[in-house]
Amino acid sequence: MKTRLMSSIVFIIILAVAFVLKFFVSNYFFDAFILLISIIGSFEMSRLLTKMGRYNDKYLSTIFPCFLLLVYILGIRYDANIGVLYTIIIAVATMVLFFIISCLLPLIAFKKTKIELKTRDENLSILRYSIIKAMNTAVTFIYPTFLISFLILINHFEDLSSTFKLTGFEGKISFFCLLLAFLIPIFTDTFAYITGGLIGGKKLAPRVSPKKTISGAVGGLIWCMLLSITVYCLFNANPAMSVLLTNAHISIWKVAIISAIGSVLGQAGDLLESFFKRSAGVKDSGKIMPGHGGILDRFDSHLLVAPIVFIAFSIIFLLI
Repeated sequence: MKTRLMSSIVFIIILAVAFVLKFFVSNYFFDAFILLISIIGSFEMSRLLTKMGRYNDKYLSTIFPCFLLLVYILGIRYDANIGVLYTIIIAVATMVLFFIISCLLPLIAFKKTKIELKTRDENLSILRYSIIKAMNTAVTFIYPTFLISFLILINHFEDLSSTFKLTGFEGKISFFCLLLAFLIPIFTDTFAYITGGLIGGKKLAPRVSPKKTISGAVGGLIWCMLLSITVYCLFNANPAMSVLLTNAHISIWKVAIISAIGSVLGQAGDLLESFFKRSAGVKDSGKIMPGHGGILDRFDSHLLVAPIVFIAFSIIFLLI
């Protein structure tokens, strides 16, 4: 318990520093933080797939986040000419390119691939093995890298000026949206655990995660909505911030809806990662956070929350 508490404190400090550097120095510090999470998370996912017997290219898995970040940075830098939609399309195209590369590499390294097949006792043609291995590798491109990369776009809402008319907001709106994207899973996980422990009852998904209960899921959802609304009210209590929230068309009921959808998806993300771990026959995705496990164990809920928060606020901002 002490180890888990210390890990949580260290994590909160690192996250707080990332937010402070974003707000007072540069958005790119937070991008670097997301990149680090993506690289470690991709490595952990690659290892989980390997333990499932789904062989993949761990090197491409851990390199891909760097290229995806580069695509987003260039897209943000030249947003006036490209636009956020085209930036996302280029990001998807980059995934396709890496998939093609991961297909070709085993064919190019023909002799090494033959040794791999022999070592793993796989009775497959080299072409089929290459495609299967590339498909497994592509899973890591999507989960976690592509999903969590939406936090980068949220981080740069004001910089995407050709799509969103958020001039004069001085980074405060992206700060609010990014904070909400991080807090929704934290609120849900914390109070789902507390509520489930106090009430108990029927299990939510006993085969995937035996400890999770329906009461915990409902409690996490309700508390997430209440606390997200509280966060909105705290920001709105500041006169200057209240004006910015109003100008950005962010209202209390919109925050409530986003937090509700995010809470449900966050819990789905948690169950998805539990499914991967159970399939791999491991308790944790890694050991980088003592008492918690790996990066995926800490950020599994964020992976599905980040895209929906980006999409939801994008719809709101497009109406400005």
